[in-house]
Amino acid sequence: PKVVSGIDAESGRRIAAFYGSIVDRVVPVSTPSVAEMAKLLENTYRHVNIALINELAMFSYEMGIDIWEVIDAAASKPFGFQKFTPGPGVGGHCLPIDPSYLSWQVRRQLGYAFRFVELANDINEHMPDHVVRRVQLILNERSRALKGSRLLLLGMAYKRNSGDARESPAMRVAELLATLGADLRIVDPLVSDGARVAGSRVELTAEELDAADLVIVLTDHDTFDWDLVLERSVQIFDTRNRLRGDNVILL
Repeated sequence: PKVVSGIDAESGRRIAAFYGSIVDRVVPVSTPSVAEMAKLLENTYRHVNIALINELAMFSYEMGIDIWEVIDAAASKPFGFQKFTPGPGVGGHCLPIDPSYLSWQVRRQLGYAFRFVELANDINEHMPDHVVRRVQLILNERSRALKGSRLLLLGMAYKRNSGDARESPAMRVAELLATLGADLRIVDPLVSDGARVAGSRVELTAEELDAADLVIVLTDHDTFDWDLVLERSVQIFDTRNRLRGDNVILL
């Protein structure tokens, strides 16, 4: 569906007719402001709900509860619940940017704080820090320090099967790990070689998996050979719930 509007009735009619020749469903609204607010509502809704499940994931880990099993159980309810899943943060142009723009406009025009957005920003922006803390704890369990450990990071894009690394939380995770002295190897065949990443870019091979002290799944592209990852990794920290196995630790 394409939400459309115009500055007057005639421009609205024409833009609706144009998009009606391209898409199956056009949703006309009264003003461009309504159309823009609808876009901002959609992105803010997702941003806030992702923040909710991210915070629940952090609490559930501390409480020894499998958040993924919790989500699947809650999703069995046939009404009143929409499934959102945790991850290393949010990225792309929409979720990290649009809700903040709306919050800024509300404060600028009305003088109010948009508290839901500000809280969601705080949670989602700090998910990379949580991922890094979990990496430290996982290595500590094996009597290894993060500094000097060889880490293989799978995926730098902000979402699966995309080459878009704008505002990607995976990039932030890599920066934090590099700052703490980790020896990073980065695998993402979809993200351009021109993208600046903290670490050495490599291909996903048995040799790289064998050499890694820990494999970290940050973006679960379908192009990755997941059977190989499971077979050859000493230990895997999966932030996307892609894998299951004795050597897999979930977010």
